[in-house]
Amino acid sequence: MGCFLTNSSVGKKLVMSISGCFLVLFILFHMSMNLTMIFSREGYNMVCEFLGANWYALAATVVLAAGVLVHFVYAFILTIDNYRARGKQRYAVTVQEKGVSWASKNMLVLGIIVVLGLGLHLVHFWSKMQLVEILHSSAAVINVDGVEATAHPANGALLMAFTFSKWYNVVLYLVWFAALWFHLTHGVWSMFQTAGFANDTWYPRLKCAANVVATLIFLGFAIVAVLCFFKSNEFMTEMMSWAPAHH
Repeated sequence: MGCFLTNSSVGKKLVMSISGCFLVLFILFHMSMNLTMIFSREGYNMVCEFLGANWYALAATVVLAAGVLVHFVYAFILTIDNYRARGKQRYAVTVQEKGVSWASKNMLVLGIIVVLGLGLHLVHFWSKMQLVEILHSSAAVINVDGVEATAHPANGALLMAFTFSKWYNVVLYLVWFAALWFHLTHGVWSMFQTAGFANDTWYPRLKCAANVVATLIFLGFAIVAVLCFFKSNEFMTEMMSWAPAHH
């Protein structure tokens, strides 16, 4: 089984599909969690507090990191294999699209942008939230209209509003979300194609489903970032005095 997953092209694509499915489910969960920010900043912080440096959250973080690593490594390996086997033709699937999509020919590049965006996200949020709790280090201090405030690790609403109060952060994240959209429009369909749904009946349905999932994810994340930009002062003022239930 191990040789099949590492030496066979089908096995490698299967690993890509399984890890990709896991990551898509996590992204949908993360998007749903972020949308809470629109309706209730305190509600969002309660979720952040629940997902702090608890054993289950730490275990999920390790599993997630492993999933990202496996997905990226296998994507790189498959791309190299395809270059060797087909010259410059990239990641191939059994059913060819009518006019091969730009995303399908640039999956590795899009994946690299997604990983870089993930790194930015880790610096902006994870390093100032869960990592602070793990290391028992000092919380981030932010400046709101000349007033300094300590952003408790569980006060994700304050940190999010502060991060997206900077227009350049909003632009960088929108670029990241756009790359993720392109990556998912091909990746979600390819995932099902690898599982055997590659006939003429399922092809258009799965392409449509991939576009719907990718668009929902893009809009879900983008709406929160843009709303935080326009309401950053209101949100930050609201959350500056917030304290976790269990300090």
